[in-house]
Amino acid sequence: MPCPNPTDRERDPASPNGEDAKVERAVLAFLLDEHPNRLALPEVAWAMNPRDEMFAEDAAVERAVRELVGAGLLLCAGGFVLPTCPALYFHRLEQD
Repeated sequence: MPCPNPTDRERDPASPNGEDAKVERAVLAFLLDEHPNRLALPEVAWAMNPRDEMFAEDAAVERAVRELVGAGLLLCAGGFVLPTCPALYFHRLEQD
């Protein structure tokens, strides 16, 4: 039976969790578009927030990666952040 909310968080767009969900979507979309390029977490954070002094936004990217890893959509391997096979498969389905 599929789990409708694998991270067990509320998805209210006005809440901080709702903001986190936007960042999660953006990070996942970015990494799917960048695949097969291999990016380290600091590179992902910089690409998502290219300005200096963006600590809060970098922390949001790190939280997003942590949640997406927990949901099975990303993995961290050898210092790189990569989409999982199920994430890539779903992305291909969405593209067709």
